[in-house]
Amino acid sequence: MDHIDELATALSRFPGIGPRQGKRFVFYLLAVPTSDRAKLAELIASLGKNVRQCSECLRFFNGNTQATVCNYCSDKTRDDAQLMIVEKDQDLAAIERAGTYRGRYFVLGGVLTLSGKGVIREKELSRAIEKKLKNNLKEVVLALSATSEGEHTVDRVRELLAPWRDQLKISELGRGLATGSELEYSDAETLRAALSNRKEF
Repeated sequence: MDHIDELATALSRFPGIGPRQGKRFVFYLLAVPTSDRAKLAELIASLGKNVRQCSECLRFFNGNTQATVCNYCSDKTRDDAQLMIVEKDQDLAAIERAGTYRGRYFVLGGVLTLSGKGVIREKELSRAIEKKLKNNLKEVVLALSATSEGEHTVDRVRELLAPWRDQLKISELGRGLATGSELEYSDAETLRAALSNRKEF
């Protein structure tokens, strides 16, 4: 396999990127100055050194210091009584942009498909719930995308939360979100409405 095809294949493994788009990216990179390609290569190579995973919510954050927790988890002014479960880091960022929620987070790291594919952080979630219950956790907000995969994942998370059902209020974002919409791409007003109108199970 030549260099163009090899890089195009590597790029096509990115979410939402197919073989044709992968090849388009390669030809774009060939057209830019060498210094731009070098800068991109440097950023990719240093990604693991400068970005850390929060030990509490499991989101990735810029780790220029020795901190093991992100700014949201270390913020003492946030509400320990609420824990919002999201699929991915981008969803957490979307919720923060809406500016309504002031509780804690947990990032599942993906969704489960109806065909049985996909992995979520089940053991980590169970450990987080047990730990946060000792720190006044009262409500878990399920903030997953309004897609079939999101709903399937919600069902699994509810099963995981069953042992603590008598200690926790479990709610889900209200239908300010249109069916089939992904949290990451929802505007702030829609997310505010979904959060305000969340329903309890």
